[in-house]
Amino acid sequence: MACSSSPDYFLPHIARMEGYVPGEQPRQRQLVKLNTNENPFPPSPLVLERLRAACGQQLRRYPDSQSVGVRTRLADLFQIPPEQILVGNGSDELLNVALRCFAGAGDRVVVPDPTYPYYEKLIQLQDAVQVRVAFPEDFSMPPDLPVAGARVTVIANPNSPSGTLLPTESLARLAAETEGVLIIDEAYVDFAAGGAVHLARDFANVVVCRTMSKSFSLAGMRIGFCFGPPALIAGMGKVKEHYNLSMLSQVAAEAALDDIATMRANADRIRGTRTDLTAGLEKLGFHVWESAANFVLGRMASPPASALYRGLKERGVLVRYFDRSRLADCLRITVGTDEEIAVLLRELTELLS
Repeated sequence: MACSSSPDYFLPHIARMEGYVPGEQPRQRQLVKLNTNENPFPPSPLVLERLRAACGQQLRRYPDSQSVGVRTRLADLFQIPPEQILVGNGSDELLNVALRCFAGAGDRVVVPDPTYPYYEKLIQLQDAVQVRVAFPEDFSMPPDLPVAGARVTVIANPNSPSGTLLPTESLARLAAETEGVLIIDEAYVDFAAGGAVHLARDFANVVVCRTMSKSFSLAGMRIGFCFGPPALIAGMGKVKEHYNLSMLSQVAAEAALDDIATMRANADRIRGTRTDLTAGLEKLGFHVWESAANFVLGRMASPPASALYRGLKERGVLVRYFDRSRLADCLRITVGTDEEIAVLLRELTELLS
């Protein structure tokens, strides 16, 4: 029987949707890569030591389906019971699980706009209805939140791609006023001050997600975790893949948590370089929002941001450009090493002159 390219085999909402396009991952090693918010510094030496030791006979065994070692360490670090913690294959898996648990066909899922575009894909997978609520120009809390009747509200804090941070007090007020589940995505919070983990203890409808991809320099290991009330975490645990975190990923996560000082030192270095990057971009004429993440968002009226993106790429510097409303005149730039940022600013200066 001849193969067909017809989408008729797909569920209608799957056939209609478009896939999420992640940042470019080029094979050339000589590029200055500032487009996907990866940490420019290596993970803890303890991670590498334990990974090498773990590459042996035990690889033939299935991993711990409950990631007990990781959850125990997180419980000690955050002073929250292990039954309020779920570990996943990156925080993206946990966001996926949450949407599968709490939103179905036709349900309203609220996201501020602009924000992490992957949320849109997760909403489409559920055949749910995305409700975009516009951020003000300064990316403060949207005045139109909460939205009545929403099953789920998702907020990235710090937000991506703006890097801006909402006060925890604003999130607590939103949690108290929200009818459905409030998911707070804290992928970048280790580059900021504070965090909202305590809201997962204080409210029955709050799930807080974090990742080890950014601050822990473990993007390649795909490790995420979330906090929530016991009932929500237990329900999400039924939906996650049973062996969702590999044995090596668990080894890496445990080692990274055993050496939390390395992560914090690297985050401090990134915060310092972030200040220098912001000042350099502003000197060149960019408007830069105050960032609490490991990237900044800069707006330039002229020349077009798309032209700057292409020009930088031709010169061996990758940044992120979003061809969408409110971002088409912006570039998102990851905070790299001091040397990488010096190259970026030099190339931008030449392009602008």
